[in-house]
Amino acid sequence: MARAAPRTPRLLRAALLLLLLVAAGRRAAGAPVVAELRCQCLQTVQGIHLRNIQSVKVTPPGPHCAQTEVVAQLKNGQEACLNPAAPMVKKIIEKMLDK
Repeated sequence: MARAAPRTPRLLRAALLLLLLVAAGRRAAGAPVVAELRCQCLQTVQGIHLRNIQSVKVTPPGPHCAQTEVVAQLKNGQEACLNPAAPMVKKIIEKMLDK
């Protein structure tokens, strides 16, 4: 007689189902999903020519990082962290906001 494959214990299946329900409930309730709990920019540059920048994302200080972060998405697909205090970066942000 052939032997049946071992079954997953009921308790394990119930725990997995409960975990899935809790995760789905939190997303449905609009709980924020935090990807990173630390600063993204460890080093910054003073500026990049505006024609090389596709978009700019400014992240204000918060629980994830104590400083303002400016991340430029470059046209070549790379990202660069810009120094938010640099005069050139301030001009870049102003020009990007005007568009």
